[in-house]
Amino acid sequence: MSISNGLAPTPPLGWNSWDCYGTTVREDEVRANANYMATHLAAHGWQYIVVDIQWCEPNAQAGGYRPDAELIMDGYGRLLPAANRFPSAANGSFKPLADTIHSLGLKFGIHIMRGIPRQAVRANTPILGTNYYAQEIADTVHVCSWNGDMYGIDVSKAGAQAYYDSLVELYVAWNVDYIKADDMLYPYHTGEIEALHNALKRASRPIVLSLSPGIELTLDHADHLKAHSELWRVSADFWDRWDDLKNQFAICAQWSAQSGAGHWADADMLPLGRIGIRAERGVDRQSLLTHDEQTMLMTLWAICRSPLMFGGDLPSNDAFTLGLLTNDAVLAVNQASSDNRELFRQGDQVVWTAQSGDGAARYLALFNLGDAIAEITVDFALLGAALRYDVSDLWTVESLGVVEGALRQQVEAHEAKLYCLSSV
Repeated sequence: MSISNGLAPTPPLGWNSWDCYGTTVREDEVRANANYMATHLAAHGWQYIVVDIQWCEPNAQAGGYRPDAELIMDGYGRLLPAANRFPSAANGSFKPLADTIHSLGLKFGIHIMRGIPRQAVRANTPILGTNYYAQEIADTVHVCSWNGDMYGIDVSKAGAQAYYDSLVELYVAWNVDYIKADDMLYPYHTGEIEALHNALKRASRPIVLSLSPGIELTLDHADHLKAHSELWRVSADFWDRWDDLKNQFAICAQWSAQSGAGHWADADMLPLGRIGIRAERGVDRQSLLTHDEQTMLMTLWAICRSPLMFGGDLPSNDAFTLGLLTNDAVLAVNQASSDNRELFRQGDQVVWTAQSGDGAARYLALFNLGDAIAEITVDFALLGAALRYDVSDLWTVESLGVVEGALRQQVEAHEAKLYCLSSV
């Protein structure tokens, strides 16, 4: 069963601070990226601005997580933004920043970790609106393997749901539109996913829920994911490496049938443009993927209808990167197509297809994952009854004219082509 709250009817399009700023993003950088989105991308459907992990840590550093980091926290064990990095949050609230982003016509999101802060457990803070305390609900065994800030929560304990309710109450007061909840899926924390979902279901403000990290996620969780979240990651962190992109094809093929209005399998962020400025991984750089590989990435994410969360610093975009994000014909594949599936895979030749949103045409994506040029042939009989199509290239905006019987194309190594096929 899938959720029916009307949220995320199409894959969300947005920016997330992780790939360029890691744990260290500042308010001025968030505002700069929001301003760029409002000016250059909003007209193409982009709308989310998401502040990723460690916004509560005053002394966050590039290159990873600080052990035993002191976090900003209120008297009820709820993390607050660090005012030295987010000056408008001097009163402990993200609301001023959220309101600024809303004034641009955009939406505001934050990253959270599963569980309750370890420093809240050490201080045994009370749980808002109850007679319970942090130590009574903490699960000190099932903890995150890569970040030491949090303990889990034992949802069988009295006060556990109330704590998640108190978190959502805080985020509602901040005017948050989107939550990326991390350390939920590896291993799969059924109880805490449900506790957060239940808190959001009762909230007075609609908030999209995205679950991470997706490592070794299996299809037996699909129904539960669709019932309790709008987005869920299907892989480990995706970076600007060819092997990461090549490996994503099998994962996307496995999960594409699970996506639909209100619930989206998420192939992870787009490490494009300028990344690594103060990141968890790597140094300040332009994406290490070639232009062909970046186009391939966008083509796969579009035709499998993954959410699109850009990871680079938007104000640093060059013309090529901006072009990847503003091709409305390609974005329409992501936002409005159906019957998205891998048509076939023969070695390093991969072909995907989908139906256009109005049902009048089919999309065809050709991918060459090999290291040499290849001819890829698609017999039109595989697509249905029509054997003649008027074919146009969505990336180059060129017409191939009427093609009969089969489409044959020379595709360079690591290149993708995306076509619209209209019956004639």
